[in-house]
Parts: sequence; structure tokens; C-alpha cells
Amino acid sequence: MVLPSTSPLRAGLVVVQPLRRKHCAACRRGPLPLLVLEDGVPRCLACADLGHLVFLPRGDTALTRRSREESALWAVVVRFNRRRGRYERQGLLVEEEALARAESRCLADAEARRRRRARDARRRAAQDARFAEAFATQIRRLFPGCPPDRAGAIAAHASERGSGRVGRSAAGRALSEGAVTCAVIASVRHLDTPYDRLLMDGVARHEARRRIAADVEAVLRGWREAVGTAAAAQSPVTGTEAATKPTVRTDIAG
Repeated sequence: MVLPSTSPLRAGLVVVQPLRRKHCAACRRGPLPLLVLEDGVPRCLACADLGHLVFLPRGDTALTRRSREESALWAVVVRFNRRRGRYERQGLLVEEEALARAESRCLADAEARRRRRARDARRRAAQDARFAEAFATQIRRLFPGCPPDRAGAIAAHASERGSGRVGRSAAGRALSEGAVTCAVIASVRHLDTPYDRLLMDGVARHEARRRIAADVEAVLRGWREAVGTAAAAQSPVTGTEAATKPTVRTDIAG
């Protein structure tokens, strides 16, 4: 077990939460919940002179930072994530007295930090609401036949913070036509076609999308009709312009 060169822990002491049963090479104690690698062999915390440290799980940023500041000796605890192929931080080992001092410091300004978190949460909520409204407005511009409530629901779903959906992508935040259309297509696929039932029946995803592509396009065409009517009344589209207008494949978007 060797920490990779890409590990974020390039300096300082590193303690590993092993995925497999390991025993200390010195005292043979085991299996070890935590170990230190010395010369490529595992050693328990006691043999590595870290047995007096206590574990502080990750999660509380202020407590973690202050515990590290207060502790003369500390180590980062990591565990290998097989799916991502990298070591990830799980917390710290710090001196017990240092942890107590850090907890006292955190309690002293807990109210101020709570108010700051509340302000930050309100600010993010306001930003998210403005973005979702802008996203819904763009949906209604591209698909004027889409019911307003449906446009709002699509925008709220696609733009949810931390979701990784198309609304949070760079193109989505820029309200690009392609990203907005992909969000609408995804909603239509799940709510207006038998796509979900096909998946439950064991149909492969790409085949299910192919089967319902015409249904998706029919809904989109109906929602776009007002755009086509308005455009025709204002400025007829020439054959060349129509040929160069970008399209979005409904069988792959979303």
C-alpha cells in the first residue's frame, strides 16, 4: 500500500484507514483500524508513536482548523476510494488537549459563526432563486407553449445547487439555448413519454430513448409553435436560414 504521488497529502504525517485486514509489522497487533506506513510496511499507531492522538472526523471546518493549530503533533487520516482511484481525507489525529482547546474556541464564537452561516445560506438561496427564474424565463422564450408552472419546475430541477445537472454546468449558468433545451427534453422524456416504463421493462437506455424520440419531438414542436408563428409574422425564414438553424438531438440530450 503506497500513497500515490497525486495525493493531496504531500507533506506532514499521513495515517491510513486500510480497506483490507492489516497487522502491525512490529507488534503483530491487528487487524488495524488505522496504520502508518514506514518503509512500505504497516505499523500500528502505538508503534509509530501516535497512539496518544485522538481522531477528529472531517466535517467541521472551524474545529478541524483550530485543532490543527492547537496541536503540536497531528496527522491526516486518509482512505482509498476505489471508484475514484485516489486517497481521500477522513479527518485528523490530534492531541486530546488540543482538541479540547479548539472546542472551547469554537464554542466562544459559535453564535457569530451561526449567524454568518445563516447569512450565507440566505444569500445563496436568493442567488439560486434568481437563477432559477432566469432559467425559467429562457425556457418560456424558447418554448412559449410550455405551461408556466412546468417551466418553473423544469428550471428548479435543472438548476438545483450541487445536483450536477445541466443547469449547473457552465453552459447552463450561461443560459445557453442548448443547455436549456436539454433540460426541457429531459423533463419531457420522463413526464410525457413511456420512457421510465421502458427502462423498468428492461429496455436498454439508448434503445428506450430511440423509441420515444418522436414523442419528445412532438411535445417540443407543440411548445415551439408560438415561436414559429411569431417569427413567420415578423420575418419569414429563408430556405438557407432554415438549413443552417442548429438542432438538438432528442435521443441523446439530457
